[in-house]
This record gives sequence, structure tokens and C-alpha cells, in this order.
Amino acid sequence: MPHIHLIVAMTRSHVIGHAGRIPWSLPDDLHLFRQLTLGQTVIGGRRTFDEIGHPLDGRLNLVLSRTAESVAGLTPCRSLEEALSRAESAGQQIFCIGGSDLYHQMLPLASWLHISWIEQEYTGDTLFPTFSLADWRQVDCTAYPGFLHCTYQRQTSQD
Repeated sequence: MPHIHLIVAMTRSHVIGHAGRIPWSLPDDLHLFRQLTLGQTVIGGRRTFDEIGHPLDGRLNLVLSRTAESVAGLTPCRSLEEALSRAESAGQQIFCIGGSDLYHQMLPLASWLHISWIEQEYTGDTLFPTFSLADWRQVDCTAYPGFLHCTYQRQTSQD
């Protein structure tokens, strides 16, 4: 099975959203998101795709929803198992793009975390799940204006 990547921008207190929106505007983070996910499979919840407003070009877009209808460029999946099966069939890397519930379900399955740590704190009502960085090995970290982007690989018993 292809590796599962979680890609997220969050504050140090794990805020990822407020009132259905991302509370910050960081063009470099959006560019990095595009660069990392282009040509891959992205899995997101219905509200995440509603917020984005359109399918992400150059990617297989799988939307996890019990009610979503097929829309050009979006493939609805009724369960996480269906989404992962479709993603595996595509043979590309799998990127979970949120929201909070989907991150919670996919965190135990993930091999990679791509986190843009937002420098400023924001008020939010949507949080990334609690996890321990001790379970992950940092393999890269780059500073950008307003955030620090770090890539982590899950530790294995051999590490």
C-alpha cells in the first residue's frame, strides 16, 4: 500500500480552523501544499472540500461523505475504507488534507506528517488531534515567513 501522509497547517496549540475557515493567510504554505500534493491522491472530508470550493487540479480528489454527489473532479467515498481502497488502486502517495475528524481517523495509519507550524497563535474551534512527537522522527524543517514547515516520519521499532 502507498504511504499515507497527513498534511496540515496548525498553531502550536493545534488550531487548524475557526468557523469553517482557516484563520490565517500564508501564500507560501499554499504553494508548498500544492507542490507536495500535485500528482498524488488527496483525501478530504466534505467540509474541507466545501471550504476549498473546487477539486484540486492535478490530483485524484477523494471526498469522504455519506451525502456528497459526484461532481466533476471529485470522487465521493462513503467510508474511509472505500477511500483508501480507491487511493491504493491509483498507486500514488495518499495525502490526508483534513478536517479534524479525518485527521483523527488517519493519524494511526500515517507514515508521514507534513506540518506547517504557524508562528502566531489564533483562536480556533477546530483542532488537529493530540499526538506525541516522540513517535515521529523529524527528517526536514524549513523556515518560511510566518511558519516553520517540518516533515516527520513515523518511528519504527528498528529506529
